[in-house]
Amino acid sequence: MNALATVDWALVNGRVAGVFGPVLIVTGIAGFLIPPRLALMSGAPAYNIFHIVSGLLGTALVLARIPRGAAAFNAGFGAIDLYQVVAGIGGFFPARAFRYKTADHVLHLVLGLALAAVGAVGLQGLR
Repeated sequence: MNALATVDWALVNGRVAGVFGPVLIVTGIAGFLIPPRLALMSGAPAYNIFHIVSGLLGTALVLARIPRGAAAFNAGFGAIDLYQVVAGIGGFFPARAFRYKTADHVLHLVLGLALAAVGAVGLQGLR
């Protein structure tokens, strides 16, 4: 039997979104508090607000116990993270407003791949 088939992907996605949502909220708040000269990542106000709003959405889906919503959040946010790598390197929207740094690209690539994969597998299992 395939080991991935025995995993409860609804539970995995709920836990991932349950951790990631609050982390996004804290990241957004920290972006407003950390002086730019000390920040490894962008502290642009629009970027911080994006993190807070996204984190609230992910957290709300988990608290509402919507397994498909948590999986869709993970897949969608993963796809957005991957787009942000392309946008930042290529200078596409929202690169100017978010003022990405190299650390943003690295983190978006790693998290984007992981979140998109976990969310996509979870959505397949919730059909």
